[in-house]
Parts: sequence; structure tokens; C-alpha cells
Amino acid sequence: MRAKITYFALAAALVVYFVLVGSRGVLLIREGTAVTVTFGVAVLVLPLIGVWFLWKTTQFATKANALAAELEAEGGLPVDELKRLPSGRIDRESADEVFAKRRAETEDAPDDWRCWFRLAVAYHDARDTPRARKAMQRAIALHDGK
Repeated sequence: MRAKITYFALAAALVVYFVLVGSRGVLLIREGTAVTVTFGVAVLVLPLIGVWFLWKTTQFATKANALAAELEAEGGLPVDELKRLPSGRIDRESADEVFAKRRAETEDAPDDWRCWFRLAVAYHDARDTPRARKAMQRAIALHDGK
């Protein structure tokens, strides 16, 4: 729940920022000179890219959460079998062991979105966020039949 509140607070702050920047771009375009119109258009591109990125990120999070809910309903969510350090952080060796199991599971069933979901969690636990995201994208694509 805390993560959702943080996400929505940051998204709201970004939307406010996009509106403020966009209004400055419109003001520059209204000036009407070649330089201000060029800068105004350039300033408007940034919020458009930001809105697109926020939309894609929200779609990704929504789809990943839907997969997690479906997997939980099936009783297939990965069990937290990771050892932790006294600080509470995940022990790297433990994460590597679980990752090896998840990778082997995924290699045995490469078309099963559930395996890819669990592999994404293992990547995340191993602090490999780019690969975790790619594995989750693969899970979503397999689930959606793309």
C-alpha cells in the first residue's frame, strides 16, 4: 500500500510539473518570434515525452499487478525463501541460488508466463532491475498472447 501511495504522489507531482512546463511552452509560442516559437515547441516536447513515459510505466505496473493477483489466486506466487542479512537486506548468495532455480524453471517452460513472472521476481531480488523489467515484460506478453 505504501508503494502505491508513493507512486501516486510522485505521479501527481509529475503531472503538476508537466502542466507548469507546458504552460511556459505555450507562453513562449504566443510571443510569436522565431526563437520563442522554436523554444516553445521544444519545451512542449518534454512534457509530452514525460506523459508518454508515465502512461507506459502505469500500464506496466497495472499489468504486472494483475499478473501477481492472478498468480496469487492460483497459489503460484514465489515463496520468500531468501536469507537476509542482519540489516534486513537480501543475502546475495541466497538470491543467486533462488535465481538459478527460477532460470532453470523458465528454461524448462519458456512459454509459461508464470515462470517468467517468478524469474522477474528473482532478478529483482538479485538487484538486476533492467533484466527484472524485461522478464516481467515477457511474462505480460505471454499472458496477453502477444
